[in-house]
Amino acid sequence: MNLNIVLVEPEIPQNTGNIARTCAAIGAHLHLVKPLGFSIDDRYLKRAGLDYWHLLDIRYYDNIHHFFEQHPKENFFYATTKALNIYSDVKYPDNTFLVFGKETAGLPETLLKDNKENCIRIPMIEGARSLNLSNSVAIIAYEVLRQRAFESLKIQGSLTKFEW
Repeated sequence: MNLNIVLVEPEIPQNTGNIARTCAAIGAHLHLVKPLGFSIDDRYLKRAGLDYWHLLDIRYYDNIHHFFEQHPKENFFYATTKALNIYSDVKYPDNTFLVFGKETAGLPETLLKDNKENCIRIPMIEGARSLNLSNSVAIIAYEVLRQRAFESLKIQGSLTKFEW
């Protein structure tokens, strides 16, 4: 399974730390596109994903152009509140890249306009501006995983002191 989470210019270290933890737990690659609104050494970033950093596959890019140069022909899906398509109505192919914009502004509208058919949204009530970035990543990433029957993930738990 190849699932890629792309954060374009993330601003809040706690969000990125939570997303890093989600990526580590599901085996997704995390791509961070600069400029970042924090230092990679930020204590809030590290604390949010503390126990999971050794499981994380993370890659950095100088800017969005550098990212697209490195991945010219991938299966991109752009998360935005402006999209016409609902995230759960899309069939996600292998090697999917889920692209998310910065917390305060989202993705550039020119990028969205040029990729209208691959823009996806999470439904919300009228008047709600947006969901938290780390929540949005988790919701959409788990839909991709659900469509793949959670391959490569542990799907059964066990009790510590008792057997089921």
